[in-house]
Amino acid sequence: MSKEDNSLSFGLGMLFGVVGGVIAAILYTPKSGEETRQNVENVITDIAQKYTPEIKEAKKQALTSIDVIRYRLEQQYNKINSTIKAKQIAKAKEKESTDYEVN
Repeated sequence: MSKEDNSLSFGLGMLFGVVGGVIAAILYTPKSGEETRQNVENVITDIAQKYTPEIKEAKKQALTSIDVIRYRLEQQYNKINSTIKAKQIAKAKEKESTDYEVN
């Protein structure tokens, strides 16, 4: 992982930790259910509006990383598949040549 990826991961972890802490604090305050739900909604809306660019960038980077991983896995799968097929063909040719030698 690059330094930038580590920084992004740390930043996202920090963001989610803060959000979780704020929501937990709101939920444990002695208020009515309606008031608590309204407070949670307000906090989430404020955070979403404040961090929208960062969230979009994190989503974009996550999707890019997923695409890169998918591409690498497909390359490895194709490489393994080609190796297996090559070995099967080699065995078939070897068997064919042994069959001709026996006859």
